[in-house]
Amino acid sequence: MTDREIALPPGWNPSDAGAKAPLSGEETADILFQLLLDVVRQQYPQVADVLAGDSVAKDGKVSDFSPELLSRVFQVHGIWFQLLAIVEQHAAMRLRRLIERERGPDAVQGTFANLISEAARLGVGAPELSDKLASMRIRPVITAHPTEAKRVTVLEKHRRIYRLLVDLEQTRWTERERASLIDQLRDEIELLWMTGELRLEKPSVDQEVAWGLHFFHETLFEGVPELLKKLDRALHQFYPGDTFALTPVFQFGSWIGGDRDGNPFVTNTVTRRALTENALASMRHYEQRILILQQRMSITERALPPPEAFRAVLARTLAEIGDGEAIAHRNPGEPYRQFLSCMLRKLRAAIANTEQGNWNKTAASYSNADELIADLSVLEEALTAGGSGELASRLIRPLRWTVEVFRFRTVRLDLRENSTRLTETLQSLWKATSGQERDPPKPDSEEWKAWIIAELARPRQGDRELNLSPEAQETLGMFKLAQDPREEFDREAFGSFILSMTRSAADILGAYLVAKEAGLFRDAAGVEACTLPIVPLFETITDLRAAPGIMRELLSVPVVRRSARGLGGLQEVMIGYSDSNKDGGFLSSNWELAKAQNRLTKVGSESGIGIAFFHGRGGSVSRGGSPTAQAIAAQPAGSIRGRFRVTEQGEVVSFKYANRGTAAYQMEVLATGVFQHALMSEREHALTPSAEFDEAMEALSGASHAAYAGLIGHPGLLAYFQAASPLEEISLLNIGSRPARRFGARSLSDLRAIPWVFAWAQNRHVITGWYGVGSGIASFLDVRKERGAALLQRMFKESRLFRLVIGEVEKTMCLVDLDIAREYAGLVTDEEAREGVFSLIEAEFKLTRDMVLRVSQDGEIAERFPRYRSLLQHRLPTINKVSREQVELLRGFRACPTELEKEAYKSNLLLSINCIASGLGATG
Repeated sequence: MTDREIALPPGWNPSDAGAKAPLSGEETADILFQLLLDVVRQQYPQVADVLAGDSVAKDGKVSDFSPELLSRVFQVHGIWFQLLAIVEQHAAMRLRRLIERERGPDAVQGTFANLISEAARLGVGAPELSDKLASMRIRPVITAHPTEAKRVTVLEKHRRIYRLLVDLEQTRWTERERASLIDQLRDEIELLWMTGELRLEKPSVDQEVAWGLHFFHETLFEGVPELLKKLDRALHQFYPGDTFALTPVFQFGSWIGGDRDGNPFVTNTVTRRALTENALASMRHYEQRILILQQRMSITERALPPPEAFRAVLARTLAEIGDGEAIAHRNPGEPYRQFLSCMLRKLRAAIANTEQGNWNKTAASYSNADELIADLSVLEEALTAGGSGELASRLIRPLRWTVEVFRFRTVRLDLRENSTRLTETLQSLWKATSGQERDPPKPDSEEWKAWIIAELARPRQGDRELNLSPEAQETLGMFKLAQDPREEFDREAFGSFILSMTRSAADILGAYLVAKEAGLFRDAAGVEACTLPIVPLFETITDLRAAPGIMRELLSVPVVRRSARGLGGLQEVMIGYSDSNKDGGFLSSNWELAKAQNRLTKVGSESGIGIAFFHGRGGSVSRGGSPTAQAIAAQPAGSIRGRFRVTEQGEVVSFKYANRGTAAYQMEVLATGVFQHALMSEREHALTPSAEFDEAMEALSGASHAAYAGLIGHPGLLAYFQAASPLEEISLLNIGSRPARRFGARSLSDLRAIPWVFAWAQNRHVITGWYGVGSGIASFLDVRKERGAALLQRMFKESRLFRLVIGEVEKTMCLVDLDIAREYAGLVTDEEAREGVFSLIEAEFKLTRDMVLRVSQDGEIAERFPRYRSLLQHRLPTINKVSREQVELLRGFRACPTELEKEAYKSNLLLSINCIASGLGATG
């Protein structure tokens, strides 16, 4: 394979793999590459030659291959990209361990030890630290956005390969044992090779729920208590003698099964099933853990006499459980094991009730997670009082933390719908209740808003029969699911209701009204406060600019203020990175997001209701997927305050959470980033507001937006985009249950941001991560000349936001290949559209390159990111070949007059999309 910089050892043989230990990252890659080569060579020698860089691969053409061989070429390249990603994760983990061994845990960036040691050095007092911890709430939210091109069965094989690499680096193995590990690696690679890369059918929402829960079973149920243990250890190390009460600061949310926005397959029945599966996942995990504890806790009362208080609780529990005598007889003289047996019996009864949908509240069954937490606390306190505090802290406390975090729900499920559908529900409600024959007032009218406010003030009529449309009944039913989850599910089973496409305060108040009709207000009259958080989502540039005014108006409404105070004194606002980028371009999007956060934070301060932000990020740079620590550090000072929600989408979930070591580090990086921002942001010079910098960003953003708008508004752009990219063909990939468009229209405005980004990446234009930046800088310099250049160079050094933007632009530009982009452009039959659009892109790319280098004062693009450049050097030559093959496949596929003939191209075309996505490391 010609793009590999890692050379295979001369005469290397799999049986020699254990000769050197521990293995370096390069040696690990060599082993996996040779094993893959051996596996492929057995069945397809020609494909192996292509992988090795021999034979036909020398001229970069495989067009003469049969469709079967071509599919295997795409597959083997895709597998190698996946194996490289595993090696890189493993190497990064090893590097962090090496630093910790040699310099201590506080030397590893992004860890609690590093942060807490820095806080102690700066003189941050224990009371302040404790206050910040008490208010800290971090919640990554796993979404079902269709950006994961890998099947769960493939992810499971990746996990086993990663674990084998961890085993292989150990120095204790004999040569025979190492050879056995290599054989196991080869088996997994062979199974990966024989596993279908493409889903034959679109996944159902139920399958997406199972996909999301897969990561909890693999890494997260164990990872979160380990995270809290690291925090606890760091606090005790650097603040000895001080006491800190750890709360469940880190939890997970989910949209899978609750996100209706544009997905007709998410129904109330599906949501109820998702809630059940979420509950069962956590409860079954606790069952396994308690079973292990029961087997281990063979402590006799003679060896450790239990406290009298524990004896009383045990006696009462044995009496209530139903067969307490049998339990006591089976484990005589072992009170702790008896208590755990009772706990196990009660938990299994709760699991059975949940499976049957029969929440039978008896003493023989846990009716909620609080009861299980209470029993674990009893056990922990008894062991501690008896003199085995260390045993309690190592065996019982982590499980208590786990239950406190995941409860009987695993995740907090958000409900989401767009304002168009919600307005239609309200219009149906208006027709059913107003007693008027005329049509409802227009949604943007004062009459409409006045009707909503009046209805919110009117006492609720109870559960009344209304003649609503089927769609309105479904929406109302969605809210009713959250009416009282404690009756059937965990009290924290739901997170919030997200209203996408929020355009006005009336939109948000309308959500309150539907919630009221569903019985979600605290008081019987339904006029005091809503129990379900209502969260507006501002997505486009226009929406972000309007958000402060909308929220100022909203927070002046008494029912909203009472609801916010009842839910912790905060009003959450979600901001969208994807659609704002699609709407205004990369630079403008980042600046408008920063401005919106600053202004909304001020609105919250002025109203007395704090604003907390929910960041709607994606995996790619274009959708806010910047490095976690840097992205958080660049947020406006005071905008986080320990409250941070962020979406984790598609391939980001598998990248972060598929492997235990990586998952532990990613969670810690997120948690420390939020904690550090809460502690330090208002003390840091780098985040101190600068009128000079803000003025410059406003000018850069305006010019950049204008250039981007010129491209988006080009009359031939839609035709160009559809022809010069696999936009329509991406929809044939069965990578998500949700359609690519919200309402089925055929325009750029209704196209979702994910396929927008996905397709521009596939055709190597990648305009979503850089277009307009060059024009923005050039316009600024045209006006301010050398003085402006000096200012931008200073901003590059001193402004975290500006430096982050420029850095991510540079990384994105490394993915652009104008020669390949021109080949995709050749698919556009309209010459005027082709030349008009491509010439704009070509000129802007060259301008952006020149302007970015003038700002960074580097010699070449991404010079500051040698590791990133090295990573691409391993990938781009192969991606380039696959891209060129994809162009020909698109041409052939589209030229076929019948669906039957298209089938000959379809599989390879989709495999090429998968392969490029694997190589780039992201889809949308």
